[in-house]
Amino acid sequence: MTDENKSTKKFARRTMLQHSAGIAAVGAISALTTAASAVPAAARTTGAKPTAGTLPSTVAGVRIPDSGLARETVTYAQRVCSETIFNHSLRTYLFGSLIFDRRGVTYDRELVFVAAVLHDLGLIEAFQTPTERFEVDGADAARKFLTERHMSAERAEVVWDAIALHTSVGIATRKRPEIAMISVGSGMDFAGNDLQRIPSDALDDVLTAFPRKGFKKDAIDTMMSLCRTKPMAELMHPFAEVGRRHIPDFSVPTVEDLVLAAPFTE
Repeated sequence: MTDENKSTKKFARRTMLQHSAGIAAVGAISALTTAASAVPAAARTTGAKPTAGTLPSTVAGVRIPDSGLARETVTYAQRVCSETIFNHSLRTYLFGSLIFDRRGVTYDRELVFVAAVLHDLGLIEAFQTPTERFEVDGADAARKFLTERHMSAERAEVVWDAIALHTSVGIATRKRPEIAMISVGSGMDFAGNDLQRIPSDALDDVLTAFPRKGFKKDAIDTMMSLCRTKPMAELMHPFAEVGRRHIPDFSVPTVEDLVLAAPFTE
């Protein structure tokens, strides 16, 4: 690398560090803009579309809600999501329900179901903003969908929290069941967290009803895509580690970089 290239790289990284402190403000503006704008009616996704149709009434002994809202949510998700994301979303609901039902926890099943089905909308290009984490993009898109269908602001806010917090396990699991279940269920399907708590026959039923369809590769590809297209949205996000491993010259600062770049003399 020439001295000129080294200087250019150092300048770019220094500039990014200087601007990183303003990410929260930019994100707030983006959130307001997103809330005020219309989400595209049709989303572009990669991968096969899930087959439209009715869902089974139960899977592994867990009831699938069949209210008007639940059916509308499924139809919408089948239209905008890839089959891989859709099946992951249903497994999220089923795994969360299996764990919490065995504990005898009381919760709003319809609310958990719609939150689970919509929880990864932020991974779909049509719902992505330039600066927000995918969890916030998905939460905003889900709340818009639900308020347009006259869900109360209070219930829609629970769904927003469930989606926005679903990767923050240590926070989400301290919240009400409808929020905790999305984090527990998605983490179980994403990384196998506590999967041994699911009986083997129930696990077989879930994977038969909603097969994984190459979920691991799809997940890695999606993380790398987000790191490439909106890298500063991955600031202090676990996905940044994927970018650092696989993308040459991935320039998103680490937490250490942020601390050392703070404008204080010590």
